[in-house]
Amino acid sequence: MKKVIFVLLCLLGSFSSISIYAQGDLYVTPSRVILEGRNQKAILSVANTGKETATYSISFVERRMNEDGSFTSIEIPDSGAPFAAPYLRIYPRQVTLGPNEGQSVVLQVRRSTTMADGEYRSHLYFRSEKDYVALGEDVKDSIASVSVKLIPIFGISIPIIVRSGNVISTATLSNLAINLKNQKKEITFTINREGNGSVYGDLKVEYIQPNKKPVEVGAVNGVAVYTNINKRKMTIDLSANLGLKISKGVLKVSYLERDTQIPIAEAEISL
Repeated sequence: MKKVIFVLLCLLGSFSSISIYAQGDLYVTPSRVILEGRNQKAILSVANTGKETATYSISFVERRMNEDGSFTSIEIPDSGAPFAAPYLRIYPRQVTLGPNEGQSVVLQVRRSTTMADGEYRSHLYFRSEKDYVALGEDVKDSIASVSVKLIPIFGISIPIIVRSGNVISTATLSNLAINLKNQKKEITFTINREGNGSVYGDLKVEYIQPNKKPVEVGAVNGVAVYTNINKRKMTIDLSANLGLKISKGVLKVSYLERDTQIPIAEAEISL
């Protein structure tokens, strides 16, 4: 696989309109892959923006989404949420990148005629490999001179979704509640998902008063509800506009499709 040398400023500039995921000195783009219809292949860009050469191993991991948005590692798929890894091929499985160097990684789906309609999901895991000194090497005899160096192991995982056949998903918002008494103002609500597909989008909260232009007071981007759960509980901080006093009026929550910003679901609560 041919490598490309990146100048850091050019790298960040070229990714400005593309969804990227970064941790430590590792950048991966896109941060989410959907393979459906005739789209059988995706090309990911992996870049090392650090000052040292680094090696990254690439593998699949399986994770369950919980209702609070956290993830749990699993080995057996939940009902209605099969793994995508058995139908995917990734190459190369390991990349070594010098400072400001990047490389393409190819992801390809191998569909089966026995795949049922629905959404298949696994996570692609990029793990930083380090050279470690074996226990007992370079350790002096004196106990007083022994020191321990903790080396962080950076990793990034991104969702890979394969859609097969007829995939339908809808969402609603419910259980809206507001807390304006404490120092930290917030709104809580539930995203309800139906169908055999996940939903994914941006959340926006607007403060609406009669005869006034709506004011955005909170937002969270890139919120998913995967097929192993039917609802996700959300909390959004309402301090996006610090100089605004929220009193009477309406708070409107909009769940917007990520690319088009078309509403997936909307709900309001009176103050």
